[in-house]
Amino acid sequence: MQQPDILWRPDATFIQQTNLRKYQNWLETHYQLRLYNYAELWEWSVERPAQFWESIWQYFEVISHAPYTEVMTADPMPHTEWFKGSRLNYAEHIFRQYSDDRPAILFRSERHPATEISWRELKEKTAALAASLRRFGVQPGDRVCAFLPNIPEASIAFLAACSIGAVWSSCSPDFGAGSVVDRFQQIEPKVLIAADGYSYNGKPFDKMNTVQELCDQLPTLEKLILVPFLNADADAGRFSLGVSWENVTSEHGAELRFEAVPFEHPIWVLYSSGTTGLPKAITHSQGGVLLEHLKYLYFHNDVHPGERFFWFSTTGWMMWNFVQASLLAGATIVLYDGSPGYPGIETLWEFAAESGIHHFGTSAPFLIACEKAGLEPGKKFDLSRLRTVSSTGSPLPPESFDWVYKAVGSHLWLCSMSGGTDVCTAFVGGCPLVPVTRGEIQCRALGCALYAFDDAGRPVQDELGEMVITQPMPSMPVFFWNDPDGARYLSSYFELYPGVWRHGDWVKISRQGTLSIFGRSDATLNRQGVRIGTSEIYQAVNKVKAVKDSLVVNLELPGGRHYMPLFVVMNDTCALDEVVKTDINQSLRSAFSPRHVPDEIIAVPDIPYTISGKKMEAPVKKILLGFPLEKAASVDAMKNPEALAFFIEFAKKIG
Repeated sequence: MQQPDILWRPDATFIQQTNLRKYQNWLETHYQLRLYNYAELWEWSVERPAQFWESIWQYFEVISHAPYTEVMTADPMPHTEWFKGSRLNYAEHIFRQYSDDRPAILFRSERHPATEISWRELKEKTAALAASLRRFGVQPGDRVCAFLPNIPEASIAFLAACSIGAVWSSCSPDFGAGSVVDRFQQIEPKVLIAADGYSYNGKPFDKMNTVQELCDQLPTLEKLILVPFLNADADAGRFSLGVSWENVTSEHGAELRFEAVPFEHPIWVLYSSGTTGLPKAITHSQGGVLLEHLKYLYFHNDVHPGERFFWFSTTGWMMWNFVQASLLAGATIVLYDGSPGYPGIETLWEFAAESGIHHFGTSAPFLIACEKAGLEPGKKFDLSRLRTVSSTGSPLPPESFDWVYKAVGSHLWLCSMSGGTDVCTAFVGGCPLVPVTRGEIQCRALGCALYAFDDAGRPVQDELGEMVITQPMPSMPVFFWNDPDGARYLSSYFELYPGVWRHGDWVKISRQGTLSIFGRSDATLNRQGVRIGTSEIYQAVNKVKAVKDSLVVNLELPGGRHYMPLFVVMNDTCALDEVVKTDINQSLRSAFSPRHVPDEIIAVPDIPYTISGKKMEAPVKKILLGFPLEKAASVDAMKNPEALAFFIEFAKKIG
């Protein structure tokens, strides 16, 4: 058997300083458990979930204003109840990390230089806004929505809403008005906090008309708070419900009070990036995400007080919520608003050096783009303070692992992770106790009973299978909004395997416990009866320098025929000719098999992406099979809706 390529290995000193090792030592003292092997620790965490999650509660000394009577009920997913009787507040746990020795937030945008927000300022503005929200009649359970860029005001607004037990929900201002309405209308917000506009790629985008449209389309709104981000003189008085951000955050001496709510009380609503129908309004609990985020940020990201935690995101992606969670570990959250490619693709690496980032989070496509551009940020910038690089959003190919260790830093711990909006965390990801293997995710997260199932619903190893979760987790949704009988919730995760969460990804779990993700199972390529993950195709195509990006689908046509086209975006100086096509096919054949070779390779102007950065394989497949656009894709939730025009025309040719 071929030995895996080890790219990084923690030394003894590193391991002893990790939060995870300290937790293991604590378990030995308090539970008489000697679990120094991560595999044994994980196995205990999923075989004894009640004991594990109670240990998390106790280890982090969760503040509860009432005792719990039971850790978890025996009800099957998704009906399991957690820590019945307890009352707590997520924001209260963030502010117990208050410190005058370090900033709470570091912010920069395309238009604004780096700015520090102290814990004192964060607390004062959060308290003032919470007091204003109470004056506006906001009570626990009421919804506060935001249409904001990734700016400090968004973090303040979330913490204020959370502190009073209101339910938070946010969309990025690059969403179309219709898409925002489809989301917010479902949850009937009482207050909307919106920016007047934003900048991207050096261009200003005024959103005042969109804000007015949102006010018109959200009949339950009682107040609009306007944040003047694009123009300092943006006038809240233009709106009948309008009040300025300055007005609601200027009260001095306001007391920051925390509403103690039940464990299952909703904290926020996130939305699926579904292609048809209204987006699923996925609702998480205050207690569930508190325990999950404490576990993941401390143990799997190994965040320490005073470290600077960055993830390139927008307020419309669950990773924005995840960034806020690093405050629970005493980190300084680092926010950047703008394009990662403006004025050049080195911008974020330069920002990492200048701001002393310790944990740099991004997406796999960004790392691939840096690799394709031949960047060497570790040589050009001082990244000596950088400890980790984390990647999510799509599978990270082995070559990108190589690039990180060669071009960014050989000392780095590279954490490839995968999870989702569904749980607002990662199911699989980093582990500071074990090596990083080329092209593989290090581990299944503690408390996550994740397995690969074959077609018969049996667990398999070293084989491609459906990613499933067999035990409940506290951060699974408490419900979907406007899904009173739970039918939509059940059909989303529990239809294929009753009582078992099917996530919709292909995964392979090695005997060593490492994992590989092979893309969405609903976009699987079935070639001559063999299932192929789309990530395998992209992994091979990425090796061809002339190709900038790609997308592949497999169409089941009448008469049992199959057609698998590969769509490619060429680099600026290259054209798709027979030489490039041969290079692509040879790369696919040699890396995988002849089955991976497409039936046709077609040059396209652009590849369609969701706003959260996911390739839209399933919508493209639907369009090519003849579905009308409105039934195939949610255009308002797209990063580049114009990219669909080519596929709509192409569908006419193959129809």
